[in-house]
Amino acid sequence: MKLYSSVLSPYARKVRAAIHALGLQDRVEIINVNISASPAEVVNANPLCKIPTLLGDDGTAMYDSRVIVEYLGVVAGSDMLVPAAGMARCMVLRTQALGDGIADAAILYRGLLAAGIAPDAGPAVRQMAAVERGLAALERMARESPPDAVARPDAGALSVGCALGFLDARFAELGWTGQYPALAEWYARLCRVDCMRRSAS
Repeated sequence: MKLYSSVLSPYARKVRAAIHALGLQDRVEIINVNISASPAEVVNANPLCKIPTLLGDDGTAMYDSRVIVEYLGVVAGSDMLVPAAGMARCMVLRTQALGDGIADAAILYRGLLAAGIAPDAGPAVRQMAAVERGLAALERMARESPPDAVARPDAGALSVGCALGFLDARFAELGWTGQYPALAEWYARLCRVDCMRRSAS
């Protein structure tokens, strides 16, 4: 299998972390691409020309990080990242949506500023408010989590961790760790988990 990826993409990192968590690292070739250049191999696999995109051994392409994580679980024969059914599945998917949503808002905020929109303009304020509300929700969740909650992270934890890593890389001025101490402690523990360490680059 081939994964078209980018080091700084929180969504691609989530998939890389999933690959390591599921023990599939020897079966997936990770290829970093400049997606802005619309590389032909990505366009041919994914009409949206987005990363991450996974090309299976049989030529089947999977895209969107959430779909790829589910697919990798099928390949590995494991539901450790996304439970098969029931409320446990719903809760993991909800947390994954929150992590991805924080990353979505942060990336859109950067795009608005790059387009010349002022940070205090309505569209930019709305996106940053979404980031801050998301962090506040995660702080509440972290306060309720047991100390060993990240020992075997699921897709929700990976999504949140990769979003927080993106904020560290691109929004250092937020200083979010000082505002959300329980979340910062949870994140520090998560960063020590093997699949997160190995997906960082």
